[in-house]
Amino acid sequence: MNEHIQKSAQVNQELQKAIELREKGELNESKNIILRLVEDHPNNAFLNYQCAWSHDVLGEERKAVPYYEKAIQLGLEKENLEDALLGLGSTYRTLGEYEKSKETFLKGLESFPNNRAIQVFYAMTLYNVKEHHQAMELLLKNIAETTGDEDIKKFGRAIGFYADKLDTVWE
Repeated sequence: MNEHIQKSAQVNQELQKAIELREKGELNESKNIILRLVEDHPNNAFLNYQCAWSHDVLGEERKAVPYYEKAIQLGLEKENLEDALLGLGSTYRTLGEYEKSKETFLKGLESFPNNRAIQVFYAMTLYNVKEHHQAMELLLKNIAETTGDEDIKKFGRAIGFYADKLDTVWE
């Protein structure tokens, strides 16, 4: 038992160092530490998520995917799951895997319906699959409901009203 506690503390210490390196912009060094940790603890959901994130920030989207997928499959805590679904959906989109992106974002919206970032990234995917009407509706509603801009706030109700009526013509 005592050995397990020591090992866990050491993993946490190494992970913290990797996160600090990433925050300082030392991305490759950070990724290398996390890769070693995942190699030693392949069934740790949080480490897989951190590894995906490390690849993502380096523009290594294709390498990030299996780590996102495994982290989600292994079971992440709610807050990390929310961000992992957004990360995976966005990564799929940038790789041109639009249907997988759409499926991932729908799963994210089902679990986290009030997450505005997931909604906005989902709108980008909708654009890519030529569902422009739904993409615009989602973006307009988010703008109307969240903006701090006084001019947009003044017309927020109208923007929200027209968000799903872009093709309607009144005569």
